[in-house]
Amino acid sequence: MPDTVLDHLLSSLRNAANISRAEQVRPAAVLWTDHEGQWQGVAERLRPLLPELLILGDYAPAQRRGPAIWIKCMLARTLEEADWPDNAVPILYLPGVSRTDLRAIESCPRELQPLAELQYRGLFWSQLNGRDWTVNAFLSSRRGLLKLDISGDQATQAAMHRALDVVLDTPIADLQGRRLEASDFDALLSADPIRDLLAWMNDPETAAKDWQGARWDAFRSRCKADWTLDPQADGALVAAERVSEGQRQWDAVWERYRSGWRSFPRLIERLRQVALPVHRDLFTDLGRYPRANDEAEDQLRVDLLKLAGVHQTEAIAKLQALENAHGPRRLWLWAEMGQAPLARALEPLSQLVGLIAEPCGGQQLQDLATAYQQRFWQVDAAARRALACLGTGSRVKADTEAVSAALQAVYVPWLDQTNQHFQDLVRKDGYPGSTLVKEPVSTYQAGGECWLFVDGLRYDVAQDLASVLAVDALEAKIDTVWAPVPSVTASGKVACSPVAHLAKGRSTDQDFVPSHATQDRPLDTDMLRTLLKEQGWQVLGGNETGDPTGRAWTEFGDLDHYGHEHGLRLAREIPSMLNSIREQIRFLIDAGWKQIRIVTDHGWLLVPGKMPKTELPKFLTATRWGRCAALTDSAQPTSLTLTWSWCPDVRIAMAPGGNSFIAGREYAHGGLSLQESLIPVLRVTRPRGVADEPSIEILDVKWTRLRCACVVRASSAGASGQNGHAAQGLRVPGQMPQALRVDLRRKVNDPATSVAGGGKPLKGGKASLVVEDDELEGEAVSLVVLDDQGRAVAKAATVIGGD
Repeated sequence: MPDTVLDHLLSSLRNAANISRAEQVRPAAVLWTDHEGQWQGVAERLRPLLPELLILGDYAPAQRRGPAIWIKCMLARTLEEADWPDNAVPILYLPGVSRTDLRAIESCPRELQPLAELQYRGLFWSQLNGRDWTVNAFLSSRRGLLKLDISGDQATQAAMHRALDVVLDTPIADLQGRRLEASDFDALLSADPIRDLLAWMNDPETAAKDWQGARWDAFRSRCKADWTLDPQADGALVAAERVSEGQRQWDAVWERYRSGWRSFPRLIERLRQVALPVHRDLFTDLGRYPRANDEAEDQLRVDLLKLAGVHQTEAIAKLQALENAHGPRRLWLWAEMGQAPLARALEPLSQLVGLIAEPCGGQQLQDLATAYQQRFWQVDAAARRALACLGTGSRVKADTEAVSAALQAVYVPWLDQTNQHFQDLVRKDGYPGSTLVKEPVSTYQAGGECWLFVDGLRYDVAQDLASVLAVDALEAKIDTVWAPVPSVTASGKVACSPVAHLAKGRSTDQDFVPSHATQDRPLDTDMLRTLLKEQGWQVLGGNETGDPTGRAWTEFGDLDHYGHEHGLRLAREIPSMLNSIREQIRFLIDAGWKQIRIVTDHGWLLVPGKMPKTELPKFLTATRWGRCAALTDSAQPTSLTLTWSWCPDVRIAMAPGGNSFIAGREYAHGGLSLQESLIPVLRVTRPRGVADEPSIEILDVKWTRLRCACVVRASSAGASGQNGHAAQGLRVPGQMPQALRVDLRRKVNDPATSVAGGGKPLKGGKASLVVEDDELEGEAVSLVVLDDQGRAVAKAATVIGGD
């Protein structure tokens, strides 16, 4: 579909929070000031599309609107309705408020004062000159992507605001290449009768008020002729009934709504008012009735809750029957709109019950591990995805309880049975990770490899990460190792590091943190980084690339912390976490690292309904965790007691199956299960033949006042620019792009932030760019090289007018 003005507006608002990797702190919020209140109607329309959008106004939390103190509480996530994705930066729409209102703190209105400090922790969505984005400026600014030619006369401006709702849905290409006058905007209002009908059904009162006069009369006449409907006499409910009934002349209206429902967020409530047909036959299409979907979701919720306490075999049969009954609803529009989370959850639940039809067994420990790697990791992945389908909203708690009941009936017994068998094999044959292999990796590690530590990267999540990386043209080969006992970060992070050979466990060590081999000091995170540097490893921060010809250690992503904090919500957030990890890997690969080795410390259990508790008297334990406990010297061994992998003098009791020594846990690790103990090691590279492709390198950047001259050539990746500019060459898969352009931008991937009129093509590897606004002198920007598809293939930081 062609890009619309609405698409660009959404992108611009979200991109306002994109900061350079040189920044250290993520903005607390994006401040959308609108002194004239031009965007108020648009903000209300954006609310369903931007869950992170908060609006300043009267207290109405259901509409994401409230006073300043409510907004501060939402930003702090102290309110239940603060349920936008964790990776999204909140956007604060402030109607009637200008940027200067917030900056003049002493004279700032009292009701705004709680928000004033956000100007220092947040970012403004504003023009380059610091002014608010007015509607006219957003559409016509020469520094933006749209660059529409709009007449400045009063009639045109009034028509533009009157037609703004329609303009948002108009493809950008339809508005470019001509001067837009009042007549052009008025034509948009009446050129699409189906859209007019849907807009009226979406908000009949506002439409009747705004269209009064000739336009309203024309609309009524068209409705009578095309649909035998009088909007004034029949009303929107009659129109909704006819859309749902599926009469032939209404099919085009329905199909338009299916493809563009985001533009009519209130229409679903109108359709919900339509009663279900009393007389039904094989040709009755209930898919057009949101009430049918709602009632089916309510019934499915009840049926899933009834699975609580049901035997696994019976529960499997009932889930298969529910899938047959409700699976077709995933093809309904309402599922696409997020209105059928339980029907969507049935899909991974059905995959799960199909997988556990075959037992995860084996007479040898290696056979069991192989079976898990080849097939049964998908059981854990399916359980996660069922929980991830539930999203957010008023019913998420009830839906979570329903899906949890189903998982308790079919997944939790499998989890317990599989790991009871695993523990039986460990009792018989011993645990492979009991003795750590301490090879001095740092003495033979080749250059060009960066080790990336991800806390809590479970095996099934690593498989998902490999799939995400494949979309980005990166290959990820997955091996496995056994986590140390217990499978906790304190022991596992050192064990998976290149300096594990420099660690030693002592019986006096606390909380399973091993010690330095030659010093009586705990090998905690700070000491680990010190040792890495002493052994010749670069220790990189999240925004650093280091020297790609050497070797490096970096850390990114923390699934474990989120799991401890939020329990089952971890399942919902994993996709966004993996996208962040993917971006970091791509960042390192593009900087010139030949291979990224991803290591982790442990897996975890995520148990709906919470783990059953196993009693272990406190006087027997020196240290107690959810899934493990260090025994005192005088305590007798439990039914499953192992020794600490770093020191055999420390005995550790392991909870049986999927149980916990501490009640109320949904998420835990440290015990003995395949999910906690069999951990992945990923080696990420470019596909063969791509790694040696040349890169685009920015050789030189020179300024003469506001004119920037640059030199670009093809060279090896990871080079550094001259003249003190931090250039980054990015390798381009396939053939070298032929039509390269250069641009000066505040944000590398956002063409709307160009300060050089959109840039120029390179000729003979050279180009000269001019910044026309002298007020921008001294501002930090990026010189960006773009391929023929507009993708950034190289960049260099520079300062406008710099030496």
